[in-house]
Amino acid sequence: MSLAVSFNRLAEVELRETIVYYESEAPGLGRRFLSAVESALAEIQDHPLTGALPCDGVRRKQLGHFPYQLLYRVDEVEVRILAVMHKRRRPLYWAQRG
Repeated sequence: MSLAVSFNRLAEVELRETIVYYESEAPGLGRRFLSAVESALAEIQDHPLTGALPCDGVRRKQLGHFPYQLLYRVDEVEVRILAVMHKRRRPLYWAQRG
């Protein structure tokens, strides 16, 4: 059974900004990043508890060869994406998101 996915508003902003950044670096790279996100989301929906647990109740999923990961929480009905985080960014900047 697949769970629904929702994004924290700031995670949506991070996703859009990262797509725009990569597309400005090389045509098509933004689309490849989005494809990596979509693949990770599909895996998370089907197997939500397989993501590593770097923090209390928050899981992470690496985005292919990009230096980004999705940080998310799981409950009975949905997966909540808290951040689209660059791995070199300050580690807990997203911690107050719900």
